[in-house]
Amino acid sequence: MTTTATLADLSTARDVARQLRVDSVRASTSAGSGHPTSSMSAADLLAVLVTRHLRYDWDSPESDANDHLIFSKGHASPLLYAVYKAVGVVSDAELMSGYRRFGQRLQGHPTPVLPWVDVATGSLGQGLPDGVGVALAGRYLDEVPYRVWVLCGDSEMAEGSMWEALDKAAYYRLSNLVAIVDVNRLGQSGPTELQWDLDAYARRASAFGARVLTIDGHDLEEIDEALRSATDRTDDRPTVILARTLKGRGFSEVENMEGWHGKPLPKEMADRAIRELGGSSDLVVRGPVPVDEAPVSRYTTGASLPSYAVGDKIATRRAYGDALTALGGGNSRIVALDGEVGNSTFSEEFAKAFGDRYFEMYIAEQQMIAAAVGLSVRHYIPFASTFAAFLSRAYDFIRMASISRADIRLVGSHAGVEIGADGPSQMALEDLAMLRAVQGSTVLYPSDAVSTASLVAAMVELDGVSYLRTTRGAYPVLYENDSSFPVGGSKVLRSGPSDAVTLVGAGVTLHECLAAAALLESEGIAARVIDLYSVKPVDTATLSEAVAATDGRILVAEDHHPEGGLGSAVAEALLAAGTPSVRFTHLAVRDLPGSGSTAEQLAAQEIDADHIAAAARALVS
Repeated sequence: MTTTATLADLSTARDVARQLRVDSVRASTSAGSGHPTSSMSAADLLAVLVTRHLRYDWDSPESDANDHLIFSKGHASPLLYAVYKAVGVVSDAELMSGYRRFGQRLQGHPTPVLPWVDVATGSLGQGLPDGVGVALAGRYLDEVPYRVWVLCGDSEMAEGSMWEALDKAAYYRLSNLVAIVDVNRLGQSGPTELQWDLDAYARRASAFGARVLTIDGHDLEEIDEALRSATDRTDDRPTVILARTLKGRGFSEVENMEGWHGKPLPKEMADRAIRELGGSSDLVVRGPVPVDEAPVSRYTTGASLPSYAVGDKIATRRAYGDALTALGGGNSRIVALDGEVGNSTFSEEFAKAFGDRYFEMYIAEQQMIAAAVGLSVRHYIPFASTFAAFLSRAYDFIRMASISRADIRLVGSHAGVEIGADGPSQMALEDLAMLRAVQGSTVLYPSDAVSTASLVAAMVELDGVSYLRTTRGAYPVLYENDSSFPVGGSKVLRSGPSDAVTLVGAGVTLHECLAAAALLESEGIAARVIDLYSVKPVDTATLSEAVAATDGRILVAEDHHPEGGLGSAVAEALLAAGTPSVRFTHLAVRDLPGSGSTAEQLAAQEIDADHIAAAARALVS
């Protein structure tokens, strides 16, 4: 029997909850894998939320007026997909034959391959931080009264990123954000840290500035009242609903029992569970729909990039701030975030000009990346900047951003030994490898102010995760302002018919390569110099042509560890192109650096002009 309603009563919600449990069991048993017990504990919470409080037009998931529902506990995907069946957007046939099957969209953990999923989850501790970004857009940019509902697991409350999220949600007064914590006491390998100590959870959440409601997660009246109260915006704080639940709720053989995390019920056991739960059903119940309210209109006009004079010494990090501010003046969908180093990354220039579109995340890099992802859900163009070394702390968030198909732009300053006396803790020497490894990413490494500004403009139009590596020191402008820097390209700065060796650099090492080429020229050795500003995708054609012209001799110098950076990009490109007879020299940071001046650091790692020239001589001889 199929029933449809616009606003269900609690009796109907109870029937929906029963169906969600049954379908969580059925789907996972059919697939032979999944997390039915983690889904069963939260079924009552979702039944009341979806039938009575979630304002969502299921036929128009692209509507800007819709609430957002994020499963931070992404392993409870059987429950989410059962919800989709209960609202009529996924059929029972797809649920039973498509869950966790190769090539199907009902994947083991939710991804935006489904139009009702905003962000990929499953790496715990990320859904709530992503929700903060979505809520930021609603409160400060869109000015649309949608709510962001996030289902959290109690195990993930051990993740520091969850508390970063609550801290920033309270700081930014995100009363449109509601975290529902399914406190079912049992994690993967045993009881959770706090088990059912809801008072301890409440003290912690309150200390971070949230309004806390504690309920029985199986009492539909309590759930309903808590969800209603959570939407009361007179209290200008995020809400955390702590729901005491039972894992495996409704089936006596597994309810509140250890050892059933992530395990489907065997067929005979599943049959008993379905009978005990009351049998299969095909209810279709939809809750309220939002009032169709458009976001604030955002303008896009032409913007002029900053101009620089050839020879002027400008740090590329400063050029980033200049370019972002110029572009922000012409496109009000551009937003910026920083990790409390805006006076070093120069994102502070954007903050001064467009403070309403700048979000300070302080020293919380995981939350910074997650907020960028959430803002991209609402179609904003986020640029997130910090010291390049500190992006490694948020790498899982960057990796998941790619799975979420998020369009985010990352900028890492103070990269490499070039930064000098600060020492190795501040020197990003792995960042190129880290970002190159992200699926579908773009990695850019400009060497002067003009190329930096041009590439920042290009990033506005890029899909996926893009990364710009900037340099601390000020170096001469190399290019005229009308120069073009297409993504995937490179620039040949020196070349001639008698070139004997190709020198490839980016950032500081490009300037060292140019100086080395001048030294070699004084000795009668002609060197071709390539600015490989696009590290991914890389300009294979120009590299292959240069190798052919210089009798196979190519030298790559980079301010990065030898693994995964500029040299790896060049070697992989030449190998893939089948370039014959390559004689390859790779200079990189191979020893643990300490403190010292820029010149001392580059010399010690043998990536300065003198060492590049010496290595080139060896190649030629």
